Amino acid sequence: MFAARSSRRLKRWLVGISAMVLAFLVAPVSPAHAAGGDIPVPATTFKDKGAGAVSAADLDFVVKVRLAGLWEIPAGNMAQEKSDDPRVVTIGKSIAAQHVVLDQLDRDVAKKLDIQLPSEPNADQQGWLGEMKAANSTTFDQIFIDRLRAAHGKIFPAIASIRATTRNDSVRQLAQQANQFVMTHMTLLESSGIVDYGALPTAAAPVAPGGGPVPVDAQMVAAASSGNSGIPGANTTVILLVLAAALVAGVITTMRIFRAR
Repeated sequence: MFAARSSRRLKRWLVGISAMVLAFLVAPVSPAHAAGGDIPVPATTFKDKGAGAVSAADLDFVVKVRLAGLWEIPAGNMAQEKSDDPRVVTIGKSIAAQHVVLDQLDRDVAKKLDIQLPSEPNADQQGWLGEMKAANSTTFDQIFIDRLRAAHGKIFPAIASIRATTRNDSVRQLAQQANQFVMTHMTLLESSGIVDYGALPTAAAPVAPGGGPVPVDAQMVAAASSGNSGIPGANTTVILLVLAAALVAGVITTMRIFRAR
């Protein structure tokens, strides 16, 4: 009788452990939500010595990052003062604080590369700030969200272009860092639930439909399909399913052994 009880307990224990492990293996991994507070500056492996030629596009990028901070910091501050929506207040606070950090990173690079930076927003940005100043609590939120979301959408591809092509290590690092900030800000703005996507510009039609922006060869496909497993041709889903099947088989085998005893 004692052996029978022990066998039943062991079976229940094995089934419980199996269920927990299976749930862990097949559960989807949820991406981290955009936090309302400051974000850590992305770590990079670049030397950041200011080494490498600085192109006209690099110089323009460093200036644009500075201009972004010059108008988005006061815009975020206005959101905290004028909006009645707690979501918009939090978004404004987060974007303003994060742009202070990004602006310092940008000014450090400009000093290292001897790039002259502007001290006030450009005419378009001053116009957007004027719209926000003139808006009341009813109209402010939509103007704030739409203007900032459109601006981030424009600089996002510019960051990718600089990150992919620059010869200067300091500009490369700044582009890497700016990409993280801009992605976070776009997500924060979209979390308001009031972005007018229909008003955003559409992407240009591809020159060669289906060809993609970069050539794709067999080696790239093989690398993508290998994922993080290190096994060519295998993907994460297949590996998880194989592990799950092996676990179930092991549990069944163990239960049969104890039943035979």
